[in-house]
Amino acid sequence: MKLDGRRESNNYEDRRGMSGGQKAGMGIGGIILVGIITLLMGGNMGDVINNVGQQMTQVQEATPDNVQREFTAEEQAQAKFCRQVLASTEDVWTAVFQKMGRTYQPPTLVLFTNSVQSACGGATAAVGPFYCSGDQKLYIDLSFFTQMEKQLGAPGDFARAYVIAHEVGHHVENLLGSLGKAHSQMSRMSKTDANKVSVRLELLADYYSGVWAHYEDEAFGSLEQGDIEEAINCAHQIGDNYLQKTQQGYVVPESFTHGTSAQRMKWLKLGYQTGNMNTTTFDKSDDEL
Repeated sequence: MKLDGRRESNNYEDRRGMSGGQKAGMGIGGIILVGIITLLMGGNMGDVINNVGQQMTQVQEATPDNVQREFTAEEQAQAKFCRQVLASTEDVWTAVFQKMGRTYQPPTLVLFTNSVQSACGGATAAVGPFYCSGDQKLYIDLSFFTQMEKQLGAPGDFARAYVIAHEVGHHVENLLGSLGKAHSQMSRMSKTDANKVSVRLELLADYYSGVWAHYEDEAFGSLEQGDIEEAINCAHQIGDNYLQKTQQGYVVPESFTHGTSAQRMKWLKLGYQTGNMNTTTFDKSDDEL
């Protein structure tokens, strides 16, 4: 993805260098894979974060002002990339919302290390990137990008951009009202039925990430050969069926909360190909997803 010379978003908080104590028992190393799967397969993000948050103390202690955390050149480059992708989503969604007669209110990106507090509760890096509608912020520990490449088999800069765009997609859902409506419905449903609604939310966020890519490339010509394939590969690697088959050797369809690999790839590609904001996963039958 070509981002040379592109602006960086000012809607971010750099909380790297902050720390939070861990309860004894399950450490980061022991829960990292479970955490990744929990993020990618969990339905209600607030519940997911709170569940993982039970493994950590609620007290976050900032690094003293007189202690300077040194970041590597790679870490700084990753942080810059995140801010540039976020700026791109701001530009794209501002224009798209204007066409719909709406005003886009951008989310805030929070970069953190190891653990963080959000309006949805406390979380460790093990949950991976997440969006919290309570404070309209997306949270990322940059170590997740290494996890993507080495543990999930999803390398590439555009795969990373897709992850950010997917979380911003949840913010778009929030602004358009579909996220709150879905969560309200899920709270009154059985677990199985709530999972089905969660799948629609996640596939819609995939679709919106594709819509972002459509207009980003149309406006800036920033996508390079192989970029879309990187994102599609990432979508495949984080499908519920693929993750379950890889981790436990079998799949449990009624527990799916993000959609199959085929579904995730389908909706990402559809968003990229059409850029149509009149399309939604909530007016489709189960067979059409």
